[in-house]
Amino acid sequence: MKKQSLQLAAAACLWTGVLYAEDYPLGPDSLKQAGVPEGEVTKYTFAGSRLYPGTTRDYWVYVPKSYDPAKPACVWVNQDGIQFNAPIVFDNLIARGEIPVLIGVFVQPGRMKSEREGALDRFNRSYEYDSLGDRYARFVLEELLPDVEKRQTSDGRPIRLSKSGNDRAISGSSSGAMAAFNAAWERPSDFGRVFSAIGTFVGLRGGNVLPTLVRKVEPKRLRVFLQDGSADNNIYGGDWWMANQEMERSLTFAGYEVEHVWGEGAHNAKPATAIFPQALRWLWKGWPAGIGAGAGSRQMQEILMPASDWELVGEGYKFTEGPAVNEKGEVFFNDIPGNQTYRVGTGIPEVVVSDSHGANGHAFGPDGRRYVVATRDQKVLAYRPGAAEPETVAEGIRGNDLVVLNNGRVYVTEPSSDPKVQGKVWLLADGQEKREVDSGVKFPNGVVCSPDQSLLYVADWKSHWVYSYRIAADGTLENKQQFYHLHVPDSADESGADGMRVDADGRLYVATRMGIQVCDQAGRVNCILPLPNGKVSNLEFGGPDRDTLYATCGDKVYRRKVKVRGIRTCEPPVKPAAPKL
Repeated sequence: MKKQSLQLAAAACLWTGVLYAEDYPLGPDSLKQAGVPEGEVTKYTFAGSRLYPGTTRDYWVYVPKSYDPAKPACVWVNQDGIQFNAPIVFDNLIARGEIPVLIGVFVQPGRMKSEREGALDRFNRSYEYDSLGDRYARFVLEELLPDVEKRQTSDGRPIRLSKSGNDRAISGSSSGAMAAFNAAWERPSDFGRVFSAIGTFVGLRGGNVLPTLVRKVEPKRLRVFLQDGSADNNIYGGDWWMANQEMERSLTFAGYEVEHVWGEGAHNAKPATAIFPQALRWLWKGWPAGIGAGAGSRQMQEILMPASDWELVGEGYKFTEGPAVNEKGEVFFNDIPGNQTYRVGTGIPEVVVSDSHGANGHAFGPDGRRYVVATRDQKVLAYRPGAAEPETVAEGIRGNDLVVLNNGRVYVTEPSSDPKVQGKVWLLADGQEKREVDSGVKFPNGVVCSPDQSLLYVADWKSHWVYSYRIAADGTLENKQQFYHLHVPDSADESGADGMRVDADGRLYVATRMGIQVCDQAGRVNCILPLPNGKVSNLEFGGPDRDTLYATCGDKVYRRKVKVRGIRTCEPPVKPAAPKL
């Protein structure tokens, strides 16, 4: 059995990362101590949830004796009610100054009462705790904690909670641990510290995917303590013991602050209760200093600059789309409902077209013209340099996005408004009528070509695929494959794959519901870059060296400096190196 360096003192015992099944003695930190001020624990009931309608649940609030409402307190949230002798441990460690003054919130899962005699209630625990997505995090943040702040202590002190993720921790055991980790994963700015005991990172409702996402998603500012034992569950949903080790290895791989204790225990809270005081000390060490973020995988480090983060370019738009870069590195983008086109150079975005004809997708051609998919007018338009009015390139296409190759060929995606009808891909070439070159994608959206311009990629918004085609000599498409396999959030049935770009090394960048998914040439997602506001419709590489990644994100536009160089497909082809593992 693997041992690790963490030393845990309890009673007269000294453990070195391994707990044994025979006994889990509680140390003095887990027992009431003479002279230590005792906090107050009060029970409440919460009903009327919007996120889990019809449910009722009990919760308890712990307030330490030393709490001063003049300063918002740190927060500890625990699923499944009071566990780990937490109020006693809090009293002891707060009294010695080993953890900050904190308020504990211990909440039970929801239960929807049956209105018929003899019928079973609906038990919400697995639905709330084992599911991916942000619903449970939102419940805690938008419903539970605001309800806590309506309360006051028996001596009339109002309850004031810190809103900083650096001051808030979340914990639980089994599915409660899954809920805790997932809440922090979804809202790291709200929960920076996680205690997970016998965590259910298995295939009950998708938790088995989390260790993979930990490796791929840009690292977040989280500190995580894991506990599990070799006699834990091994059932239809998975092997808890192996899943927890996989989670620890993933967190370590991505550079997170992670600690763990493995033992021989079964699926119960006894080992976690024994080590809880030391886990608390580790989770809160150095506070109020902030928690760092890891560097991520080698693939992540090849793309991202260590000190670079997303920077807000502009906001207040209705819905931004279609970024395109000119030869100077200036980025143009469209506000579709606002019917305007903006240009970004070194300053703030400026309006360059006040009537964009409902412009959506956008690209520059080798002749310097700026091509636009005018979805509203069902046309493809082109603006010559300096021209105020566009020329019509093609009509009768209610297109979405387009790409212009170095040879002047233009490919346009046209999704169908009828869910029973597949969308189309059109080819436009000088002196030729528009040609339909594919009609077998549910909802063709983003489109781009490989750096060497031998392959065309089309994103299917309504699936988890990006299609790859070989471009034939006459411009038609052949050898179609569902090639790029994208991740899909638990809250959706499709990836929402939208705008795409490629870099000089052959990576494909896809705007999706989960952020920008970065794929290698073999069709595999290597990295996922979330956006600050959780939205992204399209992207572009701007700046004189094409090393600034721009992202259109609903009402906002962001950018960040990167190590890679983007490709303008209207320029001569570039042959990248072959893909690696």
